[in-house]
Amino acid sequence: MNRLAGKVALVTGGNAGIGEAIAKVFAREGAAVVITGRRQDQLDRVVGEIGQQQGKSASVVGSVTDDRHVRAAVSQAILQFGALDILVNNAGVGEFGRRIHELDDETWTRVLDVNLTGVFRMTRAAVSEMLKRGQGSIVNISSIASLVGIPFLPAYAASKGALDALTRAIAIDYAKDGIRCNVVNPGLIATPMAAPLMANPEQLDPILAHYPIRRPGKPEEVANMVLYLASDEAAWVTGGTFTIDGGMTVW
Repeated sequence: MNRLAGKVALVTGGNAGIGEAIAKVFAREGAAVVITGRRQDQLDRVVGEIGQQQGKSASVVGSVTDDRHVRAAVSQAILQFGALDILVNNAGVGEFGRRIHELDDETWTRVLDVNLTGVFRMTRAAVSEMLKRGQGSIVNISSIASLVGIPFLPAYAASKGALDALTRAIAIDYAKDGIRCNVVNPGLIATPMAAPLMANPEQLDPILAHYPIRRPGKPEEVANMVLYLASDEAAWVTGGTFTIDGGMTVW
């Protein structure tokens, strides 16, 4: 049985990595999926691959830093598929290798604009539609950097810590309206963003030493957790923080 049959989902950053895996899992489970991202060629590839598996999807190119793009993505879901039941706020950028006294205002602002304010913009637009239907599920993709200290990524950690808090605020504000909101906090995942690290054993091995399950996670493993939270199986789950990190945060 398809767990998302008849649902319409919007996945930001659905053109690669975790977002791509989520979009494909959702489509496999019966959802119509709208994906966003900044690279049209990557979006076209993902939509094409979903279509090859008889899934339904569409794409809207742009950035969550642009409110016009945000509203266009929500409108696309409504116009093409008739509803919006699920929002996955996955789009994000990283910032690595600097301590806070080495960080410039431009980098700080860019990271928070994508990772935090972009979630605000997209959620604001999506919730307006979900309220009309009296139901919805929002899943935010955060990081274990919001839960434990990880060196050399202050802006990223700050953005993800705030995202966890925002998730709880959304959950408590909209529970009475039938809208749930949860956050997933992955550890190191084998994605294109992490490819340089994966290719450098001298850097990778010391990091994996902190993971009881001595390997990076797979995007599909994160997608399966998101699937549960997005589905009606999680009807009594809201405001939760769900780590998927190979045991790193309990080491």
